[in-house]
Amino acid sequence: MSKIRSKNTKPEMALRKALFAKGFRYRVNDNKLPGKPDIVLPKYKTVIFLHGCFWHRHEGCKYAYTPKTNTGFWVDKITSNKERDRINLQKLTVLGWNVITVWECEIRHEYKHDITPLIDRITTELLAYSPDYPKRVSMKFYEQIEDQVMMVAEDIIEYRVTPKQ
Repeated sequence: MSKIRSKNTKPEMALRKALFAKGFRYRVNDNKLPGKPDIVLPKYKTVIFLHGCFWHRHEGCKYAYTPKTNTGFWVDKITSNKERDRINLQKLTVLGWNVITVWECEIRHEYKHDITPLIDRITTELLAYSPDYPKRVSMKFYEQIEDQVMMVAEDIIEYRVTPKQ
């Protein structure tokens, strides 16, 4: 287990690179917050956890299996990981943070090809959490009135140049 990295893993680096390319700025592994989130986006008051499917028991995932040897240890270990995740989620929610969980298999499967759908999903969630979300996406629709020309700009105003005296 000493060879297992907790930060800067391939999936985490792929996600961070894609978020940065999309224009999001973030902090990494902020130990001031419960659970030491993988990615912290203070502007959106949002944290992103990138969970390994094996270590956090992603239900229904082929990577979330129980090893055949020392089964009792692994069941206890993974159960305690899930309980710690639940507690950290509650603490962050109470502090007013929005939490997005991304699973390793979402990136593992996608980063061989393209993680654009995942980044689009995260972007949508971040914009929905943003305090000025309604301002940002508000649109004003205009009715078209029959047989009238719609003016988009102001009327043309003619300026007179007065000669210098």
